[in-house]
Amino acid sequence: MKHIRHYENIHIPLWLMKDTCWLLQWKILGVTMIVPTLGVAIIITIKNFREHDEEAWINLATCFWIRANAFWMCCEFYNHEEFKFYSGIPFALGFVSVGWFYLKKLIRKSDTVH
Repeated sequence: MKHIRHYENIHIPLWLMKDTCWLLQWKILGVTMIVPTLGVAIIITIKNFREHDEEAWINLATCFWIRANAFWMCCEFYNHEEFKFYSGIPFALGFVSVGWFYLKKLIRKSDTVH
């Protein structure tokens, strides 16, 4: 778990940098920051799934969120805002992932009660 925490601590500044580039309209750096930001999120997710950690579903939702966010950012950067609504697909998949996480917790909790 401590090893994963290291990746999470790296991930947060990457995400902040990507979104700051979006805010400041630094297109090249913003688009470049997608790769490490999403890459670290994917590494965290894979490590959690390998360790059979339920948090992996939340991490997967984070991957979907970053993907949606990155697509939206690129649509705005390159004047294709008519496509930004497609970012709703990975956002929705993120909600499904979070829903699955909480559903599994609820089922496990109800199994221990009975």
